[in-house]
Amino acid sequence: MHYSAVSSSSRFAAVVVVVAVVLASSAVFCRAQLANNYYAGKCNNTNVEAVILNAVKARLSWENKIVAGLLHMIFHDCFVQGCDASILLDGPGTEKTAVQNTGIFAYDLIDDIKSELEAACPGVVSCADIIVAATRDAVGMCGGPSYAVQLGRRDGMSSVSWKCSDLPAPHVDIPTAAAMFANKGFNSFEMAALMGAHTVGVTHCSLIQDRLYNFNGTGAADPSMDPAYCDILQKYACPQGQSFDNIVYLDDPNSILTFDTSYYSQITKQRAALGVDQGLGDDPSTAWMVRYFADSNNFFPMFVQAINKLAAVEVLTGTDGEIRTNCRATN
Repeated sequence: MHYSAVSSSSRFAAVVVVVAVVLASSAVFCRAQLANNYYAGKCNNTNVEAVILNAVKARLSWENKIVAGLLHMIFHDCFVQGCDASILLDGPGTEKTAVQNTGIFAYDLIDDIKSELEAACPGVVSCADIIVAATRDAVGMCGGPSYAVQLGRRDGMSSVSWKCSDLPAPHVDIPTAAAMFANKGFNSFEMAALMGAHTVGVTHCSLIQDRLYNFNGTGAADPSMDPAYCDILQKYACPQGQSFDNIVYLDDPNSILTFDTSYYSQITKQRAALGVDQGLGDDPSTAWMVRYFADSNNFFPMFVQAINKLAAVEVLTGTDGEIRTNCRATN
């Protein structure tokens, strides 16, 4: 891949400027609608965020993959009609029934936390806020950054599956993905940081069959994939004709449940399972971001800003929406 002959100091200075602008805009975006320590004094003598943290800690003690479930959930909730917990609503034709949300789990953890908080202070803590705070706690407990979240969301009143078409598909190219993120107010740098959540993610063979066996109708594997990695997937994870839709790690299997930067390192080695992930490293407009985020000192601060901005997308506050009694149904 060709890169222009710009000095390393100039490139670094440009990156610093980009990061500074993104951080400033993200901070303003969040402060405009939500608040730090929102539930202080609102839940009798109960510390709402402590209840959520303890529940997540207890769950991680026996199911450490819950971090992947929560990150999957928050992205698919917030990217579709905003962070309003609409993904939690049961019923025909809801977001939960959409094919894009088939692999999401951790619903029961949200239910358990909600039940405990309803017992302490009925009608006070939203399901949307529980998703945001629980995700923050899981990330921090699995090797990722610890960070503050702003709360004060209210829950949505509707959920429809067709709106999940807003979500980028696993095979989408980077220009298309960038346009979809731009429609939600995110630039490509923020998109690349949010995609780093795949460091604890998985996919399924059915979503990468084309890359392994019939890339763009060629009848062969995607030539951008590392041959040794492709061979492993073809022989062991996703052999042709298998009856079960096996899972495939989106990161190095040795760190799949650790929130770190190895996702970006895998991309630089041409070992990304999803086409959109590999595209992040191959597209000239984002390849430098992959290299930049391979350093946790760069990735962690930007991820915090990006996910907090995500958690503030189209939120309901004030008298909009409601505080559900049951996260799975409107009042």
